[in-house]
Amino acid sequence: QVQLVESGGGLVQPGGSLRLSCKASGFIFKKYTMYWVRQAPGKGLEWVVRVATDGTTLFEDSVKGRFTASRDNAKNALYLQLNLLKPDDTALYYCARDASGILRGQGTQVTVSS
Repeated sequence: QVQLVESGGGLVQPGGSLRLSCKASGFIFKKYTMYWVRQAPGKGLEWVVRVATDGTTLFEDSVKGRFTASRDNAKNALYLQLNLLKPDDTALYYCARDASGILRGQGTQVTVSS
């Protein structure tokens, strides 16, 4: 069955950085566009970045220039580098196989606070 396991979250001060990882299994990873989505406290799921099969990325406007994303198809892995973090970036971050986040992992918590 499809499994997505995220890791790398934590507590960081504003302006700090984190690197999230997602390990995929149960499907042919290299054939799928993948996504990072997030859910802030009290809010719905929000699409953050789309990572195409060739690694091409498309970011949501609020994270452009601060976040980067990549994938390693040989390792069935997806990555999200979060830089210049802001308190508004506080959320549970998921990797997902669809933009709506219906098929997603358990998430990894990112908290940005001083």
